[in-house]
Amino acid sequence: MKITEKPQPININEVIKNSGVKAAIFDLDGTMLDNNSFHLKSWIEYLKDMGRNISEEEFNASFNGRTNKDVIQYIFNQPMNAEEILRYSLEKEAVYRKIYKPYIRPVNGLIAFLEILKNKNISMAIATSGIQPNIDFMFEHIPIKSYFNFVVNSGHITYGKPHPEIYLKTASLLNVKPENCLVFEDAIVGIDSAKAAGMKVVAVATTEPKENLHGADFIVDDFTFLL
Repeated sequence: MKITEKPQPININEVIKNSGVKAAIFDLDGTMLDNNSFHLKSWIEYLKDMGRNISEEEFNASFNGRTNKDVIQYIFNQPMNAEEILRYSLEKEAVYRKIYKPYIRPVNGLIAFLEILKNKNISMAIATSGIQPNIDFMFEHIPIKSYFNFVVNSGHITYGKPHPEIYLKTASLLNVKPENCLVFEDAIVGIDSAKAAGMKVVAVATTEPKENLHGADFIVDDFTFLL
């Protein structure tokens, strides 16, 4: 079953049974939190004093789903050392958390869907290009930490999405074969990463037009389509 145009409810029981799903792996930004517009705003705010402007199109093409290391090297068009990358990352993400804090909430249906997976004894993990302070920020405001066995972030990997490393590492930690993992992603590079790892993918259409998400196995507007 492949859904590429008009999202509709998915029979998650059939997907789990037919695909032999034993684990669910979630991206964070844009997947569990509909927050990419706030990341765009925070990059615009952070970069304005540097005289660097970015558009939504550039953000979606070159920022969304990627590690801060990759984004910062893209912005400055040169390799950066670890200290420079960390400084820029912490500064920018502090701007993001300040801007997003009054608005933070999970994507519709997320918590109910996590409860369904828990009741089906599906192991769960997060595989995010983000940094630990943003993960802590989410858990502080959204009570979902207990659902996840592992959280893998950009500090745990060498290669960012679309490289499959982050998803292969997460599957290994879960002790589940890649073909038995179901990934939830919003970004094209994230979908490509999970598919390269040999996993099934549900695209959550919070950020990209649905026609751009054809690389996924399924497409939904939000998690209410999986309840």
